[in-house]
Amino acid sequence: MTDPTTPGTSAAAGTAAVPPGRVPLLRRAWWAVLDWWYAARWQLRSTGPTTAEDYRTGTGQPVVVVPGVYETWHFMRPLMDALHDAGHPVHVLPVLRHNLRPVPESAREVLAYLEEQDLRGVLVVAHSKGGLIGKYAMTLPEGERIDRMVAVSTPFGGSVYARLAPVPHLRAFRAADPVLAALGRDLAVNARITSVYGVFDTLIPGGSELAGATNVRVPVGGHFRILGAEQTRAVVLGAAGASAGPAAG
Repeated sequence: MTDPTTPGTSAAAGTAAVPPGRVPLLRRAWWAVLDWWYAARWQLRSTGPTTAEDYRTGTGQPVVVVPGVYETWHFMRPLMDALHDAGHPVHVLPVLRHNLRPVPESAREVLAYLEEQDLRGVLVVAHSKGGLIGKYAMTLPEGERIDRMVAVSTPFGGSVYARLAPVPHLRAFRAADPVLAALGRDLAVNARITSVYGVFDTLIPGGSELAGATNVRVPVGGHFRILGAEQTRAVVLGAAGASAGPAAG
């Protein structure tokens, strides 16, 4: 279902066309409870036996996942499982740890990994801050190794909550932050980005729509549990299927 008022924007079937601010307060509160419960469960699962090496086999287009702030790569496992089952080698970057460093620094770590592994035609699958890192990497000359990106719940326009954050790595999500503002002005790579977001994001109430990108709204409320949604998996697999990049250089 395409939203005729916003070029390049689509919504998953069954998504009500309701502006985020009009979602009832009680429903938003319930989504927040479900969202943080989801996040807590996946934090606990990060101690499980699954390793990053388990995902690196496959002959399809290479995928690199970039999680959000405070998240390890385990948060991305619902999407990683789907991609790996479809034949894609999926790479993670343990060097990012819990993703607290500035966006430019982390973006260069991503590009260094692509060069080290000689990966080309890469699909980046990112969550939250990871989408900012992915876009920053795409804007650099070395970013030519990246074919496209699917960013889930990314604060491309910042978050109104960031100005209240007690630590600098969260205040960096202010719309006026120099790095975020510069990314917002740079539209060159947006056509290669798919931005996926829910009907309401508990941490990014302004939403994640990105000008010039393929914007997909799915019928899920929250910031984290959208990663486990069937509709999000379908978008990610669709992007992987549409990309034609080689598996390696």
